[in-house]
Amino acid sequence: MVWARSEYLAALRPRGRAVAFAGRCALALLAAGVGVVASAADPAGPPRTAASAAPVVVLDLRDAIGPASAGYIVRGIEHAGARGARLVVIEIDTPGGLDTSMRQIVQAMLHSAVPVAVYVSPPGARAASAGTYILYAAQIAAMAPATTLGAATPVAIGLTGGERAPPGGAEAASQSGAPPPADAMATKQVNDAAAFIRGLAQQRGRNAAWAERAVREGASLTATEALHQNVIDVVAADLPDLLAQVDGKTVHVAGGDVALRTRGLAVEPWAPDWRDRLLSAITNPSVALILMMVGLYGLIFEFLSPGSGVAGVTGAISLLLGLFALQMLPINYAGLALIVLGTALLVAEVHLSAFGVLGIGGVSAFVAGALLLFDRSVPGLGVPLPLVFGLAAGGAAVVLLGAGMALRARQRPVVSGREQLVGAHGEVERVDADATWAFVLGERWKVASAAPLAPGQRITVLGSNGLTLDVQPEPTATRGPTS
Repeated sequence: MVWARSEYLAALRPRGRAVAFAGRCALALLAAGVGVVASAADPAGPPRTAASAAPVVVLDLRDAIGPASAGYIVRGIEHAGARGARLVVIEIDTPGGLDTSMRQIVQAMLHSAVPVAVYVSPPGARAASAGTYILYAAQIAAMAPATTLGAATPVAIGLTGGERAPPGGAEAASQSGAPPPADAMATKQVNDAAAFIRGLAQQRGRNAAWAERAVREGASLTATEALHQNVIDVVAADLPDLLAQVDGKTVHVAGGDVALRTRGLAVEPWAPDWRDRLLSAITNPSVALILMMVGLYGLIFEFLSPGSGVAGVTGAISLLLGLFALQMLPINYAGLALIVLGTALLVAEVHLSAFGVLGIGGVSAFVAGALLLFDRSVPGLGVPLPLVFGLAAGGAAVVLLGAGMALRARQRPVVSGREQLVGAHGEVERVDADATWAFVLGERWKVASAAPLAPGQRITVLGSNGLTLDVQPEPTATRGPTS
């Protein structure tokens, strides 16, 4: 078991802490003396090595590269530096992801004083698109058998810039063998990405020509091909095999050269914490879309029919989480506006007699907005079509259910108010010189009739005039007065 330093110190007794501190001081002085002697014997100095007890920290990147995964990798590299780790191994299997998140990971790797190995595993995994850049940035690039990398052409998200391609852009593309970009914005993105990965290849001494082909032509390689073309350093069957093969290699990190001594070292996995898992879940485009829909429906239903507040609270929390996820994801605001419009039309259909026009328009606007909200061509950031059509069908079902309930409610007889009195039956209570009174539906009303009325006579209400009911006598035998 590998203990954290704080747990180790907390476990020591006071006397043991003093002895351990003295021992560490002695070892530090001895190491300093050996370093001085070695530097005096060799002015250039050998590559520095970490302490023998330092572990190998293993990070796991198994999803699309986004803000959540980038934060996890950056903190993992910082954790390895604080632990004094000999090596950081990033086990990767990704379809790609966001350029900004990828560059955040690459910058952390380039500034790390701990060597970083990126290992594409298990067999069948891939380091596509943004994963290829991360692989090129590592001091050690490794792949398991039957894995692939490449297809690193950047893809624009949202609406294109609509600029014209600059003069010579098509000719330059044709000379490189790649198809000409569609517009000036695509040209800028491809050129920037090609220069970026070419610089990484030159810094790590890898095949820069193929790296540029992966960007401009979307080229891909298997593990064996990548090893033969000097794209990666090692093909390893598993993690122990990787540590054994890189043992003795000298790599360059931010602080200088490091000679790896990794054979037989303890492996310390560093899993994502609850915050990383939560961010990864809510920044999934499908989850973000569902949160937005739940939030919009909850708030609309709460405003239209205030009640216990469950719909409002649920809607507010879901909407805030959805907006947070959209803020971290690249979105098309036209698609978001269409989703909001579609939801409003679906709710309006329930309250207005539009004969389905608003409902059909709302479903159409929602589907169009969901398709535009996230670009499905970007690896790992698309919304599945079954989810889009499922949410649209669910909204339409809610509209049909609400409209059916409203129609049935309209067809029911009125059970309260003035309209309920029309056609009701009653009985004359008394007839005075100035007014006639009768009981109707258990209440005492002043009534007026064109025909004479007598106490105990049955009547039918024809209408009302203020607080006076217009009635007519029923053609039945007159009964005696009621007690």
